[in-house]
Amino acid sequence: MNISLSGKNALVGGSSKGIGEAIAKQLATSGANVTLMARNEEKMKALIAELDTKKGQRHQYLVVDFSDFSAYEKAITLFFDRNSVDILINNTQGPEAGGALEKNVSDYQKAFDLLFKSVVLTTELALKGMREKQWGRIINVASISVKEPLNYLALSNTIRAAVVTWAKSLAYDVAKDGITVNSILTGYFDTDRIAQLNIKKAEKLKISVSEVLSNMEEQVPMKRIGKPAEYGFLTTFLASEQAAYITGTNIPIDGGLLKSL
Repeated sequence: MNISLSGKNALVGGSSKGIGEAIAKQLATSGANVTLMARNEEKMKALIAELDTKKGQRHQYLVVDFSDFSAYEKAITLFFDRNSVDILINNTQGPEAGGALEKNVSDYQKAFDLLFKSVVLTTELALKGMREKQWGRIINVASISVKEPLNYLALSNTIRAAVVTWAKSLAYDVAKDGITVNSILTGYFDTDRIAQLNIKKAEKLKISVSEVLSNMEEQVPMKRIGKPAEYGFLTTFLASEQAAYITGTNIPIDGGLLKSL
């Protein structure tokens, strides 16, 4: 199967590193014009230079801070005043780790702005152009914790669950317009986010970081954590014409880690 995204415009959140970077690279390899979106301008400049342009694509970047909703709203609204996209990858940095008893109402409000309001706003802005074209792909980077909550990620568990239920509702409403809406439930991947969480776990459990990683790998049936490039392959398929009949789904990519149906 040859996936071609030639002529498609993609906007990829959190794309200066990790999973977002891997998604951007694979979309570009498949022919899409990619707009990177993240905080770190220098990393995005460097990545732009790496992205595939063999199919005549033009890539760009947008500097945003997802943790400042007011500033983000202005930046993303201005972007859509001048641009339209065919493929939207909703992805931001995760909120701070911690259990339910460690978080207060203010923490949940910040996480809501970061993970939910930014996703809904960006999607609303993207939908106008998608509905005019009668074609679009909306893909949300979520987590396996919406099915099996991780007690040390109370904020992420709670708000990402809201995102996937909202996405299911949206998928029904826009299916007639040729637009698909899917969420990917992320397992353990080799990213800076996992590395940072593992450092905190090691400190809390008073064990080495390597032991934390080893324990994590042991939980996964495949006995390893995922490679970001593998995430990019799934996302690119969901963004393609070949996935036109897949919508309203929550697809785990976790090496078999989830035990629930």
